[in-house]
Amino acid sequence: MQLAMIGLGKMGGNMVERLLRGGHTVVVFDRAAEAVQKYAKLGATAASSLADVVRKLDAPRIIWIMVPAGSPVDDTISELRPSLTEGDIVIDGGNSNFHETIRRAKELAEAGIQFIDSGTSGGIWGLENGYCLMVGGEKRAVLRCEPVFKTLAQPKGFAHVGPSGAGHYVKMIHNGIEYGLMQAYAEGYEILHASKNFPELDLAAIGELWQHGSVVRSWLNELAVAAFRKDPGLDRLKGWVADSGEGRWTVQEAIDVDVPAPVITLSLLMRFRSRQEDSFSAKVLAALRNEFGGHAVQKT
Repeated sequence: MQLAMIGLGKMGGNMVERLLRGGHTVVVFDRAAEAVQKYAKLGATAASSLADVVRKLDAPRIIWIMVPAGSPVDDTISELRPSLTEGDIVIDGGNSNFHETIRRAKELAEAGIQFIDSGTSGGIWGLENGYCLMVGGEKRAVLRCEPVFKTLAQPKGFAHVGPSGAGHYVKMIHNGIEYGLMQAYAEGYEILHASKNFPELDLAAIGELWQHGSVVRSWLNELAVAAFRKDPGLDRLKGWVADSGEGRWTVQEAIDVDVPAPVITLSLLMRFRSRQEDSFSAKVLAALRNEFGGHAVQKT
């Protein structure tokens, strides 16, 4: 099947390679010319611009976008839009806000262009292991793209979950759950690491043990084991954790639908705490304890 991939970062580039292995014809474009050449050498067709992407595809076209959420998605669609024709399909495989996806789908539908949202999970391991694809969009458009989805996904790793926006909505909740799971593992391993009774605990060995028959076994825990094997004390890392935005959106959605989500909410707030060199709120707590009780404080 013929399609284009716009955005050749870690995810987009690996997806191109997996599609080429699956026998698809892929036109590629990225702002970085060296990325385009990398995948051209693997058999993709290089495009010099977004307009050139459209020219190199036979109508009706399938164009997959893998760029950061927000304005980069809108900017890409706006630049493509004058060259697109009725019957073309645009797929957003990034982590877009589902509200924006619904808007984009409505705007493109007015011109007869279908917009599919594919929540994509699998990270850098997706190239070899396959991805999990949570797809939203009009049924006929999704069916037309099904060979592409099935090539990218693991067996049973692709599902059409609903209309436009549903794919990104399901992926948003998926990432919110991921925040909570990661925080639970992080806290558990920190308690093990801080143990006074058993200071020599081997975290990699314990994590590996948990992968065999334990109810906490998982791919995330497998990745923790890999990290501890490389750097047992994680001494080469700083405890600074970013967030992609989807944790925030999940918490906001929980508020909007009156669902208590304390674990996901607190895991998001812990990421904010990780970015502080020092906590002003902790200083206030120390000052208050000192003021009302004369408790000892530590000076800078």
